[in-house]
Amino acid sequence: MDVIESDTFVQALQDMGVNFFTGVPDSILGGIIAELLERRLYVPAVREDEAVAMAAGAYMAGKIPAVLMQNSGLGTSLNTLISLNLIYRQPCLLIVSWRGFQGKDAPEHLVMGQTMTQLLDTVRIPHRTLSEQAVMNDLKWVAETLMQQSIPVALLIKKGVVRGLQP
Repeated sequence: MDVIESDTFVQALQDMGVNFFTGVPDSILGGIIAELLERRLYVPAVREDEAVAMAAGAYMAGKIPAVLMQNSGLGTSLNTLISLNLIYRQPCLLIVSWRGFQGKDAPEHLVMGQTMTQLLDTVRIPHRTLSEQAVMNDLKWVAETLMQQSIPVALLIKKGVVRGLQP
């Protein structure tokens, strides 16, 4: 299994037009966030719903936003996503770490890990799980879906798919 390098991933997002990044730190996304900080592209948020609101403001200012969060933060941000982004058709790329994938993680991540994709389906947020083998197709799908539907789109990232801070 090849790991996607964080700098390559960030550059691919920039190449598809994403130019505003915010979110809440997470260990699985640590390499991506470190790369965004190095490029001076990341605006940290205190909570995930705040990050989604910041992304909505960035979109209204002409930016294409992305919000980084772990899947527990998806629960925190659902009301904002539903009552702001979905209703007012404000696109936002949600880069969500899949904590609790296949029951492997700390106990607090297991329920969300098991139910996240059904939750996204229920609230009608299109999603795809990033894979090392199909990264360019996954990102192409994200870009097309984000622009065509003009709503939030979730890109789910499992541990070890994108290089983290530790080797």
